[in-house]
Amino acid sequence: MDKAAFDEMNRTVIDEFRANGGKAGGIFEGKPLVLLHHIGAKSGTERIAPLVYLPDNGRVYIFASKGGADTNPDWYHNLVANPEVTVEIGTETYTATARVLEGAERDEVYARQVDAEPQFGEYQAKTERVIPVVELVRASS
Repeated sequence: MDKAAFDEMNRTVIDEFRANGGKAGGIFEGKPLVLLHHIGAKSGTERIAPLVYLPDNGRVYIFASKGGADTNPDWYHNLVANPEVTVEIGTETYTATARVLEGAERDEVYARQVDAEPQFGEYQAKTERVIPVVELVRASS
């Protein structure tokens, strides 16, 4: 999928998410969905990525799977450069800090995501890179 088509798909999902209280159809039908506002590492421009997430006792985890591609998604590089983000889940919006998980903690959370969404196991099998797991740590209010 070229960049223009990908951007248009994301715009459609974002509009649908906001119009339906945090739900979207298509490939996101019935899946927990987050809109991640992040700042471009090079451009400094705010971008929004719709992502499937793992809810876990008030914690939110996202996965830089890129469908099993051999490179990390752009949003992941942006989070590493600028970890302060805005999160939209359902009708709630809040600020958070992106924390990249390492080692056993990463492996345990990724395994839980594979249990919840089996296609994430397929994504990991398609690539030699270890797919990063990021916790979106809500800012204290």
